[in-house]
Amino acid sequence: MKRVTVDDLPPEPLAAAGVFHQHWLPHVETILAGGEDVLVAFAPADHTHRQWRLAAIAGLAREYAPRRAVAVSGKGAVIDAFERYLSDAEAITGQYLEGDDEGAGDPVDQPS
Repeated sequence: MKRVTVDDLPPEPLAAAGVFHQHWLPHVETILAGGEDVLVAFAPADHTHRQWRLAAIAGLAREYAPRRAVAVSGKGAVIDAFERYLSDAEAITGQYLEGDDEGAGDPVDQPS
């Protein structure tokens, strides 16, 4: 699964969607058309960004099936944990998963 880290999006959801579709979408489509699954990693954003992100990734998953397209948001370890999980979760595609800023990891490894 190839990770595409999307950065420098405007804070307004409509403007962010426009920049994503103009500048990032062609790159993601090239990866999918080349036969690789893709993980689109967004920086955290408020709830106003959820619908456009979900619609974009769901559309990609439908267009390029059986290739998988998944989007996530978070920082650092959160994105890494999503990537590890999704690499083996072959049935998950077309989803947008959000992480918090608290980090992520294996719950078994967490102190009690």
